[in-house]
Amino acid sequence: MIRLETILTPSRSKVNVLGGSKKKALEQIADLIHLDVEGLEMQDVFEALIAREKLGSTGFGNGIAIPHCRLKGCTAPISALVHLEAAIDFDAIDGEPVDLLFVLLVPEAATDAHLELLRQIASMLDRKEVRERLRSAKSNEDLYQVVLDEQNGH
Repeated sequence: MIRLETILTPSRSKVNVLGGSKKKALEQIADLIHLDVEGLEMQDVFEALIAREKLGSTGFGNGIAIPHCRLKGCTAPISALVHLEAAIDFDAIDGEPVDLLFVLLVPEAATDAHLELLRQIASMLDRKEVRERLRSAKSNEDLYQVVLDEQNGH
């Protein structure tokens, strides 16, 4: 089973990100991934995430969104975690603004293993104490550490 800490890196965990709008937040995330992952273009990542949002919002409620998509040129699952400086409208199912975005990009030939990763992310973010710890993280490293702790059962 693929574990979240193998697809998320400290360099793709960011606090105090300026959101502004859903589009702007997804642009920031695409740029973050492009700068960290060789071979992935910012525009390709952004367009794939936007196309997925058009099918239906990935805003899950409780201030959380899990933008995810299949991506051409992506060879292994890639994740990014962003805490926005201020919550934004994300068309979430509960109508609440979103400030935590946990992104998952998977290869075009995605498998059940990728669905399992989505399930892991959703079940972790479903827990109030985890969301509170993520929201109170003061640094990028702290944000990443919350996920690491959760994966290791702390």
